[in-house]
Amino acid sequence: MKRTKQIIFSFLLASAALFSFSVLMTSCHSTTAKKAQAKDSRPNIIYIMADDHTTQAISAYNKRYAKYFPTPNIDRIAKEGIRFDRVYCANSLCGPSRATIITGKYSNENHYYKNEHGGHFDPNQWTYPQEMQKHGYTTAMFGKWHLGTVPRGFDFFMYHDNPGQQGTYWNPLYNYNGKKVVIKGYATNITADSALAWLNRVKDGKKPFLLLLHFKAPHRNWFPDKKYQNMYPNVEMPYPPTFNDNYKTREKTAGNTWMTMDFLNHKDMKLKPPKGLKGKALHEWYSYGNKPGQDWMPPGCKTEQEARKWKYQRFIKDYLACVKSVDDKVGDVLNFLDKNGLAKNTIVVYTSDQGFYLGDHGFFDKRFIYEPSFRMPFLMRYPAKLKAGQVDSTLISNVDFAPTFLDFAGIKPPANAGVQGRSFKDIIEGKKNVPWRKAVYYHYYEFPWWHHVEPHYGMRTKRYKIAHFYYDIDVWEFYDLKKDPDELHNAINDPQYADIIAKMKKQLKALMKQVKDTGSLQQFREITDKDFGKLN
Repeated sequence: MKRTKQIIFSFLLASAALFSFSVLMTSCHSTTAKKAQAKDSRPNIIYIMADDHTTQAISAYNKRYAKYFPTPNIDRIAKEGIRFDRVYCANSLCGPSRATIITGKYSNENHYYKNEHGGHFDPNQWTYPQEMQKHGYTTAMFGKWHLGTVPRGFDFFMYHDNPGQQGTYWNPLYNYNGKKVVIKGYATNITADSALAWLNRVKDGKKPFLLLLHFKAPHRNWFPDKKYQNMYPNVEMPYPPTFNDNYKTREKTAGNTWMTMDFLNHKDMKLKPPKGLKGKALHEWYSYGNKPGQDWMPPGCKTEQEARKWKYQRFIKDYLACVKSVDDKVGDVLNFLDKNGLAKNTIVVYTSDQGFYLGDHGFFDKRFIYEPSFRMPFLMRYPAKLKAGQVDSTLISNVDFAPTFLDFAGIKPPANAGVQGRSFKDIIEGKKNVPWRKAVYYHYYEFPWWHHVEPHYGMRTKRYKIAHFYYDIDVWEFYDLKKDPDELHNAINDPQYADIIAKMKKQLKALMKQVKDTGSLQQFREITDKDFGKLN
């Protein structure tokens, strides 16, 4: 363990030294990199994925918080490449979404359905990093893996490996190529600086590289770096338009959760515990607020509405401060590519494992098929092939990521891989009349812990959305997203939509058959109830 610490500290110190040296030796590095790339012209790929980073908190998508917390470096990817406005996850949870991304398969086919009692991802199934490694790419993964198994298909990996594999913001425990080591410092910086050190080692190689850079931030409990703590203490941050949603027409679904501001706990709010608490008692104190009946009144608040606003302000400032560090490190990656002559032939993607509620509908967290959590950011830059400043509204699913990256690398997934997604490379490159899907599919299974969100499946088309909530209720929801983009009115019983709803239900049934999610409701409930085991 001691030797592992020495190795990793040397690795990080080398990162800083080499990174600074590259600033002075730009032309030399550029020449070397170009020679190396000439030996294999396939693009490098850097896939940057944050955790729970939603489009509302990226100023390239939404200006709500841009006055105080802009994201200039993430925005730069959009400015110099393409911004996708309709990219969706197939299951809005950390582990299941990651499983879908690396396999190109829906949860029902990769069999990783949920976080809580979801067990381990099956490491024996095909993933796109293994395929790229097999076809000559140098590969590495840094940051949050969250699948319970050792990553395969990587020449080097360094992932969060504390219980549950969520990682910690401060002094995180990493699995460093098979050895566990605690590194002092802030996780966002450590993860990115380690990735930059690896890039320094491989940038002049003969083979193209694939780098998966996965940030823990801005996942709950939202601990910012010291330099960004307590920003704007006297500023009241903007509230989303749906903050005071009353859940009318959605009483049994959106109106029956444990993820409103009332359920933010003591730890979320950075409250100091009473002196003398230890062990289980301290844990219970920090967790207080998670469950019904544990709502608490912040200091100085007299009404429930005052309490919700107070909690929102603390939550949103910490969340956005965590994003600020992520944006800084995205900037470091882009600058590294520029200074080393790698930018032109390197695909850079910025995304998140799903969306997130930032007070939208009065919520935090994710899980629902509603737009804030269903929709993912997806920005791509590839100067050698893509024109700058593009915006696309094609319906993309995260099941499509794997085949798309392979397509850019000139690799076809093997037939026995069972990939269900489709490459959208032609769409990215601006080809016209590309045959494409009419709807994206969704299925969420976890219940009741965490957050008491009813399991449901559904789909979204360009204009409409339909969903069936089925675990211990039988509720359908339908939204006309053109007339009701905030999804405030469930129009399932509105007679003017009767024909459209009938067609949507038929279309949904056909889509479920297409993606092989054809179990009975009872079989779906059994997946929810089954204990597949702990993550680690």
